[in-house]
This record gives sequence, structure tokens and C-alpha cells, in this order.
Amino acid sequence: MPKSLETLASALLLAAKRAGADNADVLAVDGTSLSIDVLQGKLEHAERSEGIEIGLRVLVGQRQACVSASDTSDDTIATMAERAVAMAREAPEDPTIGLADPSQLAQGWDVQALDLADPSDEPTPEALEDAARRAEAAALGHKGISQVQATSAGFGRRRIHLAASNGFEGGYCRTDHALSTVAITGQGAGMERDYAGEMRVYGADLPSPEEIGNLAAERTLARAGARKPKTGAYPVVFDERIASSLIGHLLSAINGIAIARGASWLRDAMGKQVLAPGLSIIEDPLRPRIGGSRPFDAEGLATVRRSIVDDGILKSWTLDLATARKLGLASTANASRGTSAPPSPGVTNIALTQGSQSREDLLAEMGTGLLVTSMIGSTINPNTGDYSRGANGFWVENGEIQYPVNECTIAGNLREMLLSIRPANDARQHLSRMVPSLLVEGMILAGE
Repeated sequence: MPKSLETLASALLLAAKRAGADNADVLAVDGTSLSIDVLQGKLEHAERSEGIEIGLRVLVGQRQACVSASDTSDDTIATMAERAVAMAREAPEDPTIGLADPSQLAQGWDVQALDLADPSDEPTPEALEDAARRAEAAALGHKGISQVQATSAGFGRRRIHLAASNGFEGGYCRTDHALSTVAITGQGAGMERDYAGEMRVYGADLPSPEEIGNLAAERTLARAGARKPKTGAYPVVFDERIASSLIGHLLSAINGIAIARGASWLRDAMGKQVLAPGLSIIEDPLRPRIGGSRPFDAEGLATVRRSIVDDGILKSWTLDLATARKLGLASTANASRGTSAPPSPGVTNIALTQGSQSREDLLAEMGTGLLVTSMIGSTINPNTGDYSRGANGFWVENGEIQYPVNECTIAGNLREMLLSIRPANDARQHLSRMVPSLLVEGMILAGE
């Protein structure tokens, strides 16, 4: 009979102690994933994977090492502990590593309130294939769609258990259901593509396959005949689909690792204006039925709602225990980790203040400029915030979309860009990152 995650975690902690570790923590993950791809109405690819991964971090004095395995036998567990301790003894000392003090640990969390796992039965491969076929057929039903490049349906379920020698122990389960379609219009050098895709904790919350296929086709057909836009300085509207990338650059710049290293364009910005007045960024790891939610972080600290930016003012770095100690601060309970690496800071669910205008209102206010709907590659200077990315979208004049554009580059400086952003009101509530369409003034556009 397979061992439970709790049993495996206890065995690893005991093995680490016997091998000579001063302290240790364990992450055990039991995962199942199923994915189905269809092409031209036929099954293209089917894959199922399931299994348990175990990760052990040991601390010997102020040294640490991590090992992981997918074999859960007693011999493997003993060998993992011995190797981890041997590796730790050879690692460099780091005065900032260490488990949480027991007084810091989460207690009494309510996993049920987070509603992270769909209780319904796992979808069958046949059901996923049918959904993918229907989405593909819906896209191909639009005149002008020359082909559907890919349609995928998937399901995943993961049980996560964390235990440590400081007395912490806890776990939870999460599920995800996904469906996506990529459609193509045109031929040869004139081909254009776009997509639609959705992911939800509950399968019942997914849009229908027909909705996803139709949306992929509509987006793709709108891109037919794309050409390069004008070169110059113009305002840019980042569509809601990709607007979170801008906020993502800010979140990366306030990550404790970057701040501790002094390698961030926001390293001197604490307590200063980083967004326009009236705009805030809130992290809330406790939103029910959202894929990024969790009751505790990867070091066993209780997750809490916090203000990252309040009324445009930067209020907090994103810290785990180690980066907090480096900076002489307290952890923000943002530790993340996999089975093969130590914790590091990372954000969960975030939301940017929404505006009162629609995306169309922003376009009307912009007058002439670029609406960006997808991006390609990036060049971001982490020390200065200089920003350059390839972009596709639509050229706008007199507040109205005129024609699709491709093969252009937009550039600016993130510090200046973020101070100028104006949000629409179209952020989707089911996303872990709720960021609406954003209008940014005065960007450099390289096209024709």
C-alpha cells in the first residue's frame, strides 16, 4: 500500500536527524496530470502522469543542502538524508538561513474556505478529447480560418504536504482544468495567429469549448492583413490579456532577492511613488477558488492580505525568511519552493486598482497610438528599468481601431511608464493576477 504524504514527511525528517542534520524540512507532492491534444478532428497526443515527488532540505549549522527523489522506498529516504547532510557540510555558511521560529508558524488555517480542489471526479480522456474537438470545430467554423494549430484540454490535481523539524506540518490539495485553442488565418508569409484559453479550479467554471474556439477564431481573423505601424512616440494601451506583465516587472523588482543584491531599479523606492496616486497593488493569498491561493507559505508562515503599493506609494518588499534576515526585516510570508530547491520569495494573487473607464474609453482618450494584444521576447535592464519588447496589436486613430499591426517594438523606462499608467475596468475576477487594460503615455514605437 502506498505511503501517505504525512508518513513520508515524518520518515524523511527522522532520517535527516539520524544522518546528523540539526534541522530539516520536507515538501512532498502527489500529483496527477492528464492532457489531450487534437488536430484536424483527430487525437494528436495524449499524456497522463502521476506520482509522488519528495524534497528534503537539511541544515547543518548555517549550511544547507536540498535533495529530491521520486522513489519513496525506505532505502531511498535513508540515502537522501545521508547525501543531503554530506552536501550541507561542504556548502558555504550563510548566516541568514534557518527555519522559522515556532512562534512564527501558521496555526488553525481553513483549507475548506479556500475551495482549492474540485470535488468532482477526474475528467475522462474521452471527455477532454470531446471538449478539444468541439473547440477546434468551433474555430474552424469561421470563414477565413485556414487551420487550427493546436487545441489542448487538460486536468491536474496536486496534493502538497509540508513538514519541518520546528514542529510545522500542513497540507492541501489543488486542482486545475484547462482548455485552449490556437487558430491561424492566411497563408505563407501572410499568416497570422491568435488564441483563446482558460483555466479554472473547478471544471464547471470553464467557458464552453464553443466559446473558447469562437473567441480564438475572432481574435485571429481580426489580425488578418497585419502590417508594421508608424515609428515615433505614441501612447500605448496594454490589453488586459497582457497588462499583468507590466505589473509583473514591478513585482520582480521588489523581490527580496533582487533587493538584497542591490540589483533592482526599485532598490531605493521604498516609501516613494511608484504608481500614479489612487492606484494600489494588493496581494491576497486567501481568495477562495483561485489557483494561486494558499493557507501558508513554503516555510509554514500564515499567508495574509497585504498592500504592496498603497495610493501609489511602495509599502513592502516581497520576502521569505532568508531575504528578510538579510535586510533586517520580517518575512512577508511569501516563501515559495519546489522539491529540489530551498525557499525563495514569490507573490501569489495580486490585484491592481481598477479604473472607471472601459478599454474602449481608454482608446478614445488615447486618440492615436497602439493597442498591444500580444508580446514577443523582452529586454529589461534590472538595474535601470529600461524596457524594450516586441509587440503585436492594432493601430488606433481618432480613438478607433484602424488595422492590425505586427513586427514592432515598444520601448521606455519602467519607472516612468508605471507612474503614468491609467487602468480600465476590465480585469477578470477569476485570475490570480487581476490587472485591467492599461494606458501608458509617451512610449517609443519602432515600426516602419
